[in-house]
Amino acid sequence: VDRAFPRTPRGALKIARTLVALAAFICFAASGAHGAYTALAGMETVITALFLLLYLLRLDARLRFLFWPLADIFNSVIAALFLLVVALFSVIIKTNKGTLVGGVLGLILLVLCIVDVVLLCKKISLDKARGRSAPAK
Repeated sequence: VDRAFPRTPRGALKIARTLVALAAFICFAASGAHGAYTALAGMETVITALFLLLYLLRLDARLRFLFWPLADIFNSVIAALFLLVVALFSVIIKTNKGTLVGGVLGLILLVLCIVDVVLLCKKISLDKARGRSAPAK
């Protein structure tokens, strides 16, 4: 278990994304909002929690068949696009206060997804030398 990961900016961001997505899911589910709103918030909660566990248990170092930071960026970009649409619809339509609060939390989650993409892009450098066998520049 990587005990230092939750104290890093990426770790704190993953925890915040999971908690905000869970709160949005609870708001959408309790308010009886459209099923797509609830499903998106629920899927975002589960997927972000799985990425958090992946990094906490250091499984990204063991499971080398996939470049995990790139998969994480892909997930965050797709989630941001879906959250933009769903959160704006739920804020504009606002059938009740639960849907409105869920939409506002969805917009906050959208910002957290964008920040996550920026942090991950700073971490990844595709032209950086990856070891001793890489040619010197």
